[in-house]
Amino acid sequence: MNDKTYNVLILCTGNSARSILGEALVNLLGKGRFRGFSAGSQPTGKVNPGAIRLLQAQGMDTTGLRSKSWEEFSTPDAPQMDFIFTVCDNAAGEACPVWPGHPVTAHFGVPDPAKAQGTQEQIDQAFQQAWRTLRHRLDLFMQLPLDKLDAMSLKTRLKEIGQSQPG
Repeated sequence: MNDKTYNVLILCTGNSARSILGEALVNLLGKGRFRGFSAGSQPTGKVNPGAIRLLQAQGMDTTGLRSKSWEEFSTPDAPQMDFIFTVCDNAAGEACPVWPGHPVTAHFGVPDPAKAQGTQEQIDQAFQQAWRTLRHRLDLFMQLPLDKLDAMSLKTRLKEIGQSQPG
């Protein structure tokens, strides 16, 4: 068994909802094997209240969560990333940030619940759907035998995971 702890950066544009949920999920599901971070190419500067409500309803501590720029992770003293997943929604015409360097990257696009409109219940449902989709994909990712996959196989599997939907 590989004892390495993998750093996973979840990127989107605003870093207020999807990437925040992804960061929390990586840290929840990672069990010390994965450590989650999140950032945005154009951060809003605040975590969306819907994301906070959902995480607190899941019994998670939201104290350290904040909207931040991906520039924090490009400095020499920043944690070295092993995986970077973009979660912006190409179908909605969002531009996804591109990360330079050598981490393994994949796209796990999810509709932005921060753009949901309607009743509070409808907005909360959009956040729950984003949570389910991200949880499904990150669960699949964390089950991969990372130390046994070559680079091409890993990229193929990550692409498949990024297109998968919860059952």
